[in-house]
Amino acid sequence: MPVIFINGEAVETGEHRTVLQAALANGFYVPHFCWHPELSIVGNCRVCVVEQEGRGVNIACNMPVVDGMRVQTDSEPVRAQRKAMLQFILLNHPVDCGICDKAGECTLQDYHYAYNGEPALSQDPKLHSTKFYPLSDRIILDNERCILCSRCVRFTREVSQSNVLGIEYRGDSALVRPAEDRTLDDDPYSDNVIDICPVGALLSRSFLYQARAWYLEPTPSVCPGCARGCTVQLWHRKPEWRVKGLDPRHNTRILRVTPLENPRVNGPWICNKGRDLGGALERPRAEVAMLKGEPVTTTRAIEAARELIRASGRRVALVSSGGSNEELRAFHSALVANFTTFVKPDHLPQDGEVVEDDLLIRADKNPNTRAARSLFGDSPTEISADTELVLVWGEGADFGAFPRGAKIVLLGSWLAPENGYADVFIPLSIQTERRGHYTNFQGVVSAFEPCCWRPDGVIDAETLFPLLAAPPGSTA
Repeated sequence: MPVIFINGEAVETGEHRTVLQAALANGFYVPHFCWHPELSIVGNCRVCVVEQEGRGVNIACNMPVVDGMRVQTDSEPVRAQRKAMLQFILLNHPVDCGICDKAGECTLQDYHYAYNGEPALSQDPKLHSTKFYPLSDRIILDNERCILCSRCVRFTREVSQSNVLGIEYRGDSALVRPAEDRTLDDDPYSDNVIDICPVGALLSRSFLYQARAWYLEPTPSVCPGCARGCTVQLWHRKPEWRVKGLDPRHNTRILRVTPLENPRVNGPWICNKGRDLGGALERPRAEVAMLKGEPVTTTRAIEAARELIRASGRRVALVSSGGSNEELRAFHSALVANFTTFVKPDHLPQDGEVVEDDLLIRADKNPNTRAARSLFGDSPTEISADTELVLVWGEGADFGAFPRGAKIVLLGSWLAPENGYADVFIPLSIQTERRGHYTNFQGVVSAFEPCCWRPDGVIDAETLFPLLAAPPGSTA
C-alpha cells in the first residue's frame, strides 16, 4: 500500500487513488470546485492545486499517488496560485452574496475570503449574462454566478443519465444550457444539481428567497415516498429565528429537503419526489376525533373503539405499510390476537410519476412494506361477508369493498371524506412529529427524528394501540 507525505506527515493510502482523495480521507482539506466524489474528474477549476516536491504546483484531483511522493497543500506557491485562480474565476462574477440563496453555504464565498479577499485587479467592466434562465419548472440558472465547473452537466450524463445539460460556446461566452431544446423537467433527479452546484448558479424555484441558510437547521429523516427509504435532511427554521406577527406555519414549515448521504441506501442523491416532501406534509391535517362525523374528545373515541372491538365477532385489520417499525410492533403486540390482519399499501403510483428505475425509485410507493409483511405476512386482503368490524390504519383502503353493516374504526392523519363516514375516527401523528425507524426493501433500517410539535388531540399510533387493547373503562 503506497505511503505518501502530506505536509510532512506520512499517510498510508490505497492503490489507484489521487492526492486529493488521500488528503481529504486523512484530514487535510484541499479546496475544490469541479471535483465531486461521485463524478468523473475534469480538472477545470484549477483550485485544488498542491505543490509536489521537485515537480512544482499542479492540481491534486488528477494527481495519482506514488509511493514516497511529498506534497504541500498550503505552501506559499500554492496559496499564490489559488489566489490567482480566484481572481480569474471572479472576473465576471457579480459577488452578490447579500441576495444569493447560496450565501452561507457557498464554497466560492469561503475560498474568496480564505485565499483572495481583494477587489478584482481588472479595470474592464464585468461581462453580464442571463440572470434567470429557466432550466425547468423547478430550477432557474443564474449564468453570472456560474463558474463552469460542469458538475451539473456531468451529473445528468453520469448519474441520472438524462443527458439534458451541456455547455455551449467557448471562453467567457460559455454557458450551461439544455441540450436539444430539452428541459430538466425530463430528469426525475434534476434537483440534485442544486446541491452539487458549488456556487449560487442553480437555484430552486420553491426555495428562492424563502430563508437565509443560517436561519435553518436540518433534522435527519427518511423519505416515505417509496420502498427505497432514502435518508434526507428536513430543513426548518431554528427556534431563535422564529418569526412573529406572520402566519405561525412559517415556523414549522419544511422549507427544503436535501439528501442525507447514506452509502447503503441512496448515496448522496434523492429524487425530486423526495424534495417535495415538505409540500406533501402541508396537506390539511385531521386533528379532531369523531364518532360518525361528530367531534368528540380523543379519549371518548378510544373508549368507543375499545367497545366496538370487544362487542364485535369477526374482526379484520388493514395495517399501514407506512407505519414505523415501532408502531408495527406495537400493533402486533397489542392487537394482532384480536384481528385477522392484512398489510395494505397506503399509496400507489400516481399518473405521470416515474414508477421505477435503475437508480433509486421503487414501484412500491410505501416506506415500510417489508417490515409490515415480516410481522403480518403478505396474504392478499380478504374481508368476508360476515366481518363485523374493520379497523383501517392509514390511507388507501377501499371502503366500498367492506361488508354492508360492518363497523369501521379509522386511524388516520389527514382530512378525508372517509373520516366522517367511519364509526370511530382517531387522528394520528405524522412522521415529523415522532421518532422511529423504517426498514427499506433491502432490509436496511433508517431512523427519522421529530422536528414539529404534535397538535392537541392527535395521538401517536405506538401509544394508541395498547390503549385499544386495554379493557373497557381503562384510562386513555
